[in-house]
Amino acid sequence: MLSEEVIRKNINNTIKETDFPMLGEKYRGKVRDNYTDKSSGRRVIVVTDRISAFDVVLGTVPFKGQILNQLAAFWFNETKDVAASHFISSPDPNVMVVKLCKPFPVEVVVRNYLTGSLWRECEKGQDNYGLNLPAGMKKDQKFDFPIITPSTKADSGHDMPMKRKDVLKIVPEEAYAKMEEMALKLFKRGSEIASERGLILVDTKYEFGEASDGEILVIDEIHTPDSSRFWIKESYERLLGKGKEQQMLDKEYVRQWLIKEKNYMGDGPAPEIGDDVKVKAARKYIEVYELITGKQFEAAEGDAEARMRESLIKSGLKV
Repeated sequence: MLSEEVIRKNINNTIKETDFPMLGEKYRGKVRDNYTDKSSGRRVIVVTDRISAFDVVLGTVPFKGQILNQLAAFWFNETKDVAASHFISSPDPNVMVVKLCKPFPVEVVVRNYLTGSLWRECEKGQDNYGLNLPAGMKKDQKFDFPIITPSTKADSGHDMPMKRKDVLKIVPEEAYAKMEEMALKLFKRGSEIASERGLILVDTKYEFGEASDGEILVIDEIHTPDSSRFWIKESYERLLGKGKEQQMLDKEYVRQWLIKEKNYMGDGPAPEIGDDVKVKAARKYIEVYELITGKQFEAAEGDAEARMRESLIKSGLKV
């Protein structure tokens, strides 16, 4: 794994925001800078090093964008036979070229364990998804089968839980049923591959869009530490039996740090995350990358903007 020394050396050598106006109209998401060129029917996505939790951008983590982009490309390739995606190519470690799609305004979240925000809601006696979960379930317990908990897709602020009947008020039922079907197939494939690598894919969110020909495609990212929760499989039963926290390989570490150390869950100004937290987060991202892909992470150091500009030009894009 990449040394802590290299990570610390690159604490400030991160991609916070990009400016490539020749690529098209820019939309800045929580993590991605999206450039849309309607004439070509494609979008260029630059995955920055921004990190968010509770839908709030907290700062940057070294190499995070590279890891997310390369993991998303890996997963799109591994799942292309079960669900078509918008992925075209990745000309740079932080860049993805994709088909232009009209996003559906919901996120399809698939869960196989009672944990995270769903557990916190259960503790409060809430049932925001209309799930009617079995009484007596404990934290981190596995469901009999994966469940879907849709949410709003907010441009800013918090994504909010939705019941299926409310989703159908803004998404045609036929389209949403297709999205559910694709999400469950993706989750099944992701779980199988994760299990082979000694991991549990606990839960994840999927986003979908409609291409110009009407085809529904999976978009954004899949099965990355930002969109998914991973645990170590070997220790699951032991830790569950002792009522202890699972070994996490995702940004839940940052969420838990915010909750326990800063008493922050997304309301009000975000606290600053220190270098030690950034380094630990980077190491967790690298660890999950290497576990999933079976490859050593090769950090792209140096002037990221200059490198991206050169990569984009080589791929035939104007910058």
